[in-house]
Amino acid sequence: MEEKHKVRTCLWFESEGLEAARYYVSLLPNSFVETESDGGTPLVVEFTLAGTPYQILNGGPHFKLTEAASISVLTKDQDETDRLWEALIAGGGAESMCGWLKDRWGVSWQIVPEALVDALGARDRDAAARAQAAMMEMQRIDIAKIDAAFRGA
Repeated sequence: MEEKHKVRTCLWFESEGLEAARYYVSLLPNSFVETESDGGTPLVVEFTLAGTPYQILNGGPHFKLTEAASISVLTKDQDETDRLWEALIAGGGAESMCGWLKDRWGVSWQIVPEALVDALGARDRDAAARAQAAMMEMQRIDIAKIDAAFRGA
């Protein structure tokens, strides 16, 4: 018997939770849908995204997702950043600022390159401040521009 996760983040969807979960797991390694469907719409969809457990409740129109909660994904390079960004805004998603976006179901995401995290956490606080100022002007994070700002170029 497979062990159940004790804690999961639950996202409230009006509907289409299984479709969304299947899409999300296609984007990241170590991801899979745990809920099986007999063709109907399951009330609860359990899935693992990059090793982290989630569930979607297809609860109807009573509550809406907001930016107050988001899924943050740490990316290794610009290619991964761009691939995830494009995939998540496809089909009706929307770009926001500083690496944030909303997908077509209304889930907020932060697509965060490791290089940005490193720059913002650097001991050189002046360089970190320049990187942060550059980030504040971006929607999708551009690692080369963050690096240039960090270096003072």
